[in-house]
Amino acid sequence: MDADRIGLALDWPTFTALAARLAADVARDGAPQVLVGVLRGGMVPTVMLAHALGLRTVRAVEVTHTTADGVDATKTEAPVVVRPDTLGDLAGMDVLVVDDVAGTGDTMATTVALARRAGARRVRTLACVVNETNWRKARTQQPGEVLTYVGAVVEGWVIFPWETR
Repeated sequence: MDADRIGLALDWPTFTALAARLAADVARDGAPQVLVGVLRGGMVPTVMLAHALGLRTVRAVEVTHTTADGVDATKTEAPVVVRPDTLGDLAGMDVLVVDDVAGTGDTMATTVALARRAGARRVRTLACVVNETNWRKARTQQPGEVLTYVGAVVEGWVIFPWETR
């Protein structure tokens, strides 16, 4: 991996503290009824948030926008959704969509649209980290104007503690 393009490498203690801070932010706004994790990377923070918020209802949906996991991986033309029915019925529910990283924000936007189609009354979004390099290429708005909760904003690629280094 090209160390020059890595913006942030998180260890477990740092990520745990970030997740605790995000859980406190969410709790101040009222705990959601359902957490939706974006597979794959969003599931670890989703489960951590579920425990911190005392929530048992967790759903997952596979939405991908890259063809691989490496630095500067090729993006698909649009996010690819696999089995949106895994969200189930979200009718009238307060939902929090969680992902580990937001690059362009397109994966999150696609997942929010899926949650709304599944009937969610309220949809909030949480990205543990925003890759500002990719974000600026795709959007003029600041991450906090689009995403409800943002843990950190960094220039460049992010490596999470559960990823292979």
